[in-house]
Amino acid sequence: MAAVQVRDVRKTYQRDQQAIPVLDGLTLTVADGDFAALMGPSGSGKTTLLNLIGGIDRPTSGSVVVGDQDIAKLKPKPLAKWRSRNIGFIFQLYNLIPVLSAQENVELPLLLVKMKPKERKDRARFALDLVGLGDRVKHYPRQLSGGQEQRVAIARAVVSDPSVLLADEPTGDLDRKSADEILELLGRLNKEFKKTIVMVTHDPHAAERANRVLHLEKGVLSS
Repeated sequence: MAAVQVRDVRKTYQRDQQAIPVLDGLTLTVADGDFAALMGPSGSGKTTLLNLIGGIDRPTSGSVVVGDQDIAKLKPKPLAKWRSRNIGFIFQLYNLIPVLSAQENVELPLLLVKMKPKERKDRARFALDLVGLGDRVKHYPRQLSGGQEQRVAIARAVVSDPSVLLADEPTGDLDRKSADEILELLGRLNKEFKKTIVMVTHDPHAAERANRVLHLEKGVLSS
């Protein structure tokens, strides 16, 4: 079964009177439980593709189906609800809120769904245990290393048990040792917890951890 099906997608941005094509008739299938890495030069459309799969952006034409949902057809409110349940985002910059503890940062996505405070707390603690930070629940971002901050961000991404994880340069801001630990964690989430992962990276070392590597060049995909 396909977790993600991108069919004949074109994405064009308008700048003043000029139309700038970013994706040009792109088709991509990511199987359920796959771990795919997207590589390509800056401006090739990697992040745009990730944003389309995650429902942050909409295609100019074509369809984006995640699971059995054509997300390009959803209106903003149902789309936001769908995204909170089905997609986990991991970014190069961890986007943690400095005045919240690790646990409070991880709980944030669960505030969007009806859930008792105790269940929310338990799920956040489980997610932090999963990423190896069960002993850091009360620490604030400033008290954590870069690698630990990214682990908190990953815990936040998986706390709602999404089917698809979208990672945009997840190791781009880390030293090699921390990067390897994050890649190890992503591999575990894929193999043990059957998470489908699409990861954008410029690092061949990171791409090697994926099951397959795809290359984007000027909005066109090649394997």
